[in-house]
Amino acid sequence: MASGNIDEDIVLIEQSCTAPQLEVPRRMNFILLGLCTEGNVSYCLDAQEQKINAGDFIIVSDHHVVDELETSHDSKGLYIALSKDFYHETIRNVSDISTLFLYARNHPVLALSEQEQNTYREYFRVLQKKISDPNNHYRRDLVRTLLLAMFYDLSNTIYSNRLPSSGRRHMRSDAIFTDFIALLEVHCRNERRVGWYAEQLNITPKYLSECIKTVSHRTPNDWIDFYVIQELRIALKETTKTIKDIAQELHFPNQSFLGKYFKEHVGMSPKEYRNS
Repeated sequence: MASGNIDEDIVLIEQSCTAPQLEVPRRMNFILLGLCTEGNVSYCLDAQEQKINAGDFIIVSDHHVVDELETSHDSKGLYIALSKDFYHETIRNVSDISTLFLYARNHPVLALSEQEQNTYREYFRVLQKKISDPNNHYRRDLVRTLLLAMFYDLSNTIYSNRLPSSGRRHMRSDAIFTDFIALLEVHCRNERRVGWYAEQLNITPKYLSECIKTVSHRTPNDWIDFYVIQELRIALKETTKTIKDIAQELHFPNQSFLGKYFKEHVGMSPKEYRNS
């Protein structure tokens, strides 16, 4: 089924037959994107029933629980599995993930037009070609660049055709979640207090936490940590700044505090991550 891979960081899967059934819950430890091209697939995502048919696109992020996976006998699809580390390598700016991946948390199945399906197919084939050339010195960078371009194309699809117009009513929790993430994108480098974000939104920290949990199944602190770690990953991989300078820029008390924080969330020290 696998039709190309770079170690365990990215695996392209061209499903041309019935996939194995999943009878026990599994918590995702990678990101999955894919287009169902024929047949159908049904599964439960965080206890919510989902079904995808030909022409449907899915995005499943890590931490979600998948259960009761079943595929029809004629099911076919083009899927991309990304390790969390490779995904973080690919995303150069925190705002890059917003439209696509935040939308997908509440809409994991997205019906694509024929043109949109063809766009994804084109990216898949080019990725397949680049991945299959291990002699290309820039293979990893090429694949990351292609993935990022695909993310932008998919985000534009959602932004242009799926997001509600400004005149439509939002559910209160969805609106608060959207505003919270927008604030977080701008201020995560210097503000990590839930109370501060609640104050900007003119609500109590308790109500903010309730809304964020309702929409995303994560706490505000989870999201704050996610964005801060993202900024740290980018700074460590994409710049030559010292860890001390990075600690100052992101308003950590000192380098030691940053090191403990990073290791708690990533599993290795900032230096080990930079050299990995």
